[in-house]
Amino acid sequence: MSLQTRLAELERKHRQLEDAIAKAAGSPSADDLNVAELKRKKLQLKDEIERVRMTIPERTLH
Repeated sequence: MSLQTRLAELERKHRQLEDAIAKAAGSPSADDLNVAELKRKKLQLKDEIERVRMTIPERTLH
């Protein structure tokens, strides 16, 4: 898998977690532990996205 493909996949997963967090937090029966776990995973993905971006030469980040 190329770094560009890996980056796109991580960004897609990050957006999915954003959607899941918004849905869970907006629910009247929101489970705080579940929301916290989703946020933790989202932060881990963000860190991974930044690590991948740092390894891709700038001229290919378009």
